[in-house]
Amino acid sequence: MQKILITGGSGFIGTNLIARLLQEEVFEVLNLDESTPKIQEHEKVWNNCSVCDRSKLSGIVRDFNPDFVIHLAARTDLRGKNLQDYEANLQGVSNLLDALDSISNLKRVIFTSSMYVCEPGYLPSSFDDYKPHTVYGASKVETEKIIKARSTRYTWSIIRPTSIWGPWFGEPYDGFFRAVMKRFYFHLGSKACKKTYGYVDNAIFQILSILQAPEYQVKGKIFYLGDYEPYDISEWANEIADHEGFKIRRLPYPLFVLAGWLGDTLKLFGVKFPMTSFRLHNMTTDNVLDTSPIQAFVPNLPISRKEGNTRTLAWIKVVKGAR
Repeated sequence: MQKILITGGSGFIGTNLIARLLQEEVFEVLNLDESTPKIQEHEKVWNNCSVCDRSKLSGIVRDFNPDFVIHLAARTDLRGKNLQDYEANLQGVSNLLDALDSISNLKRVIFTSSMYVCEPGYLPSSFDDYKPHTVYGASKVETEKIIKARSTRYTWSIIRPTSIWGPWFGEPYDGFFRAVMKRFYFHLGSKACKKTYGYVDNAIFQILSILQAPEYQVKGKIFYLGDYEPYDISEWANEIADHEGFKIRRLPYPLFVLAGWLGDTLKLFGVKFPMTSFRLHNMTTDNVLDTSPIQAFVPNLPISRKEGNTRTLAWIKVVKGAR
């Protein structure tokens, strides 16, 4: 049985990925994460290790001797003030690259970046064209540059997950689902936008397809992960509401602008509010990303949005609702 190492396997995408791998029983799995797994069964493949702990990481990687690596570990929030706050993204990937140099049988590595290497609405001319709008995004730009500068024996690819959602997610899409379910969500006047979102099982299908694809299709390449048809946020919210048996009201857009200003003011005093100008801008800016490179060899995805809605709503009610 070949071995696969997952860093950050206790996070949202990692939890779903490890569940899939354990179910299929094709790989011997090891999860390196400083956080306890969300699912108790996953503790049997978990080793408590931060990618910032260079010595411990190197020893574990050497002893496990993986055939494949999927690097998901990262700090992903937007609260950091400078690049040093994102040590897990910068030093973490450097530590992992150093550790992997000693693994002679290593075949493929997938490194995780972010769609936020470019601000929403910006259409890059190439995968070397960056325009981050957050410090987190800037840290992921540096992550990609570190990877690209390395000479490696193994085949590597970089993935940029888009707005991925589904069971075991957190903010902001957990909040979106809950707001719709509690009837706190209202349509933004006529300001609906389109974005590239991705159901988590489809993203995992894409990740595993990259591992299995011919080398020429993936070596040194970057892929956006997401569903291939952009979502209209109003249509998506209506699908969730229809599933729950009600209709969503539409409110004038200026009310949301006022709410954003209120949220900005409250934030200055450390008070959380569901709307800020930053969030409103993201909610009203089209962000359709180019998924054609992965669509070229993964033309069909297994889960429709409606089926993803059904699975996610069931998870919220049964798993998260029990907490």
